[in-house]
Amino acid sequence: MRTRSQSRNSNRQQQQVNPTFVEPFNLVEPIENQAPPVVTMDDNRTMAQLLEAPTVGYEDAIVVPEITADNFELKHGLLTLVQNKQFFGHDKEDPHAHIRYFNKITSTMKFPNVPSTSVKLMLFPFSLEGAARIWLEKEPPRSILTWDDLVSKFINKFFPPSKTTNLRNEITRFQQRFDETFYEAWDRFNDLLRACPHHGFSELHQLDTFYNALNSNDQDLLNSAAGGNFWDKMPRDCLRIIESKSKVRNSRNKPVVAKVSSSSSTLGISPDVAELKDMVKALLLDKKSQAPAPVKAVEESCVTCGRAHSYRNCPATDGNVYRDNI
Repeated sequence: MRTRSQSRNSNRQQQQVNPTFVEPFNLVEPIENQAPPVVTMDDNRTMAQLLEAPTVGYEDAIVVPEITADNFELKHGLLTLVQNKQFFGHDKEDPHAHIRYFNKITSTMKFPNVPSTSVKLMLFPFSLEGAARIWLEKEPPRSILTWDDLVSKFINKFFPPSKTTNLRNEITRFQQRFDETFYEAWDRFNDLLRACPHHGFSELHQLDTFYNALNSNDQDLLNSAAGGNFWDKMPRDCLRIIESKSKVRNSRNKPVVAKVSSSSSTLGISPDVAELKDMVKALLLDKKSQAPAPVKAVEESCVTCGRAHSYRNCPATDGNVYRDNI
């Protein structure tokens, strides 16, 4: 016979053994998968109103905070400045450069009681065109809430990790070209660094890469400017020496390449071939300038008597009958 206490204990054990039931999540299906709304007879809309296309989901991806300032208006001139240099999303375009240019343009105008980030969020769609505009239109509605969100999504879309890897490799394998001056090499090296601002290379690594990429003449000039050895200086002093030397644009003459006058027919060929052609041309002109030698007339000789007349006119012959002395 079971007591009440034993039945209570058994009930407790059963409650502990039974798994805990959790209410299922209310998952909202996408709009296109949802069933059409049921129209009841109490709905007072007309047939035309009921058949209208839904307007849900047409919001922009960028959420611009509410602006409470009075008489706020974007000037047409500012829109024109933004649209003068639009970003299309091509492979050769630099999204970092576009952001820098956009920040420079928007910083020229200040609006009282209006945050600058709100102005940027309003203007940025006007700076896009082509594939870049299509990308922004395909972003989910109300998915970009701040200016930092917009910059992050924009950079990650048009500057993928593969592009970062390629630019880092170009920086690491940088070499001064044969016909490149010191100024041109330093300018090209900085262009690579600007194209990939998140390259991650320290200042020491940048200086080491650039110095070892130079030819021996420019390395000697840096050593001379440093007073003997370029690497005996602090990194900031090395950078100052490089920047000082790069200001002299003709710091090293380019290799001399033989040139031919533009009036000559030998333009664009090697100097040896040009010299040979000039020699032949001079010989031809010299021969033309010389007077032709007189041609000596050919004298006729008679085959009968050997004198200077035709055999038909020879007195030793009678017409066409030859004498015995032929």
